Amino acid sequence: MAQETKKSGFHYAYAIVAACIAITCLPCALVLSCAGIFFTPVSTFFGVPKATFTLYFSIVNLAMMCTLPVWGKALSKVDARVTLSAAVVAAGVGLIGMSRCQEMWQFYVCGAVLGIGVAPLIILSVPTLINAWCVKKVGFFIGLCMAFTGIGGVIFNPVGTALINSGAEGWRTAYLVFGIIVLVGTLPFTLLVVRSRPADKGLLPYGADEAPEACANDAATEVEDMPASAAMKTSAFFMLAGFCGLITLNQTIYQFLPSYAQSFAETLPAVAAASGVVASAAMAGQAIGKVVLGVINDKSVKLGICVGVGAGIVGVTLMWLMPGVMALLLAGAFLFGVVYAMTTVQTPLLVRTVFGSADYTNIYSRVSMVGSFMATVAAVFWGFVCDSAGGYPLMFILGYVCMAACAVLAFLSLSWMKKNRG
Repeated sequence: MAQETKKSGFHYAYAIVAACIAITCLPCALVLSCAGIFFTPVSTFFGVPKATFTLYFSIVNLAMMCTLPVWGKALSKVDARVTLSAAVVAAGVGLIGMSRCQEMWQFYVCGAVLGIGVAPLIILSVPTLINAWCVKKVGFFIGLCMAFTGIGGVIFNPVGTALINSGAEGWRTAYLVFGIIVLVGTLPFTLLVVRSRPADKGLLPYGADEAPEACANDAATEVEDMPASAAMKTSAFFMLAGFCGLITLNQTIYQFLPSYAQSFAETLPAVAAASGVVASAAMAGQAIGKVVLGVINDKSVKLGICVGVGAGIVGVTLMWLMPGVMALLLAGAFLFGVVYAMTTVQTPLLVRTVFGSADYTNIYSRVSMVGSFMATVAAVFWGFVCDSAGGYPLMFILGYVCMAACAVLAFLSLSWMKKNRG
């Protein structure tokens, strides 16, 4: 079929965006964003410490890290419908399996299945499909789709909590319902809507019919794409891997913001009572920040880096130095959510900018391995920091260091691109 494109009206790329939203809002949100509501009821039911049960979540991240290169290779060679549908089945079966567990080791096995399934869905699917289907508004569409990991959490956390509270073993019902939602809600999109590339539908990518200058920016510099084998031998690859690891480490500070607020129980009881609101403000910043950073990156990747890191630095400063002013504390949490958003928006866009789109999936899957590994140890690391003599001030200081290092690594990778590929 001859390739054609639509100059106005509906483009099939919008259907691809809808499929990506289904992926992030359902399996990604239900496996990752809703995990916390199960920690207390499940550990209480089995009479074990929370750490014993939550070890399954570390196994999720380890499984993601180990299987990302395999998924990256599969997505680059196998029909995306097959690859992503298999991942959805694994995620759904993993959740249903959690509802049937009778021993802790069974949760760990299900955690491995969940990690295998969610790895390509949360990390690879959106940037891979959007990069293939769009040559303009790439950042906006990636940011919009990734925002639904948080939106899905907002929607399904209350649903899951209600199911958990429905009976002594309500957590089993919640896991079962979540697994069914993943399978029934996502498979129609991955099986029937997803296509690996526009050519599969006889189309050109969204925006390909417009004048080149309409799509040009420093995020889409005309340079020769690099294969993964060559990219992984460059200093820029290690810079981006370091960026991915450090931005993931910094992101995990979010998990300790409620504890930080609660640390003021004696001096600022109103702040301690608002710990949940602080977490919600950061989640709002993450969701909005993903879209905003996507739009900014469509204009300038460098500006996206500055806005993301700048927001995080201002956010940490407000939370640390002015916790007694509720409006500023919440504003700080919201701004920290913006730098949190860089993990899933800035990282893939930087990889695309520096190395191009031809072998993007294989390169990005390997960069993301560092982030997945960091996710397995970050919470423990920050826990030790908060419990140390330095406490929360030391956590914020190290947050500054992480964000500054991320900015340096990002700009150095862009400088390498300009020097070696520009």
